[in-house]
Amino acid sequence: RIFVHDGDVWTSAGISAGIDLALALIEDDLGQDVARRTAQQLVVHQRRSGQSQFSSLVELGGRTGRFADLIEWMRDHLAEPLTVEVLADRAAMSPRHFARAFTGETGTTPAKAVERLRLETARTAVETSSASLDRIAAATGFGDPGRMRRAFMRGFGQPPQALRRSARR
Repeated sequence: RIFVHDGDVWTSAGISAGIDLALALIEDDLGQDVARRTAQQLVVHQRRSGQSQFSSLVELGGRTGRFADLIEWMRDHLAEPLTVEVLADRAAMSPRHFARAFTGETGTTPAKAVERLRLETARTAVETSSASLDRIAAATGFGDPGRMRRAFMRGFGQPPQALRRSARR
């Protein structure tokens, strides 16, 4: 593991692991938004390979950050339908122009970006909470556990239950 959290004790080994630990402490004390912004300012991933290490929020900002506010809004509204039309309206663009501009800026389609954000949020919930998979699927916009499971298989190569078991070891 990159760092260990056991009750009131947090520990890590090495400089990079210390940064990861510091970001985890910030997230624990001040929330995921502050930890994400701190990671962006440090120009590091909020989470690295090893544990729950999938941070598309930092990566999706794009070349110029043109859609950073929209991506943050998407993250805050994952349970809602996030169609190209909804996103384009939020960005004050036509759906066709929005889809082209978003893909050009971020390197991914709006639909794939939504799925990545949903996957990241769902994975964090699966690994860190005791909420049911039904509840997590609904809260992250997958709708049902079957759809979420298929997305996990595509994104991580394993179902949510396996990730939950791994995180608890």
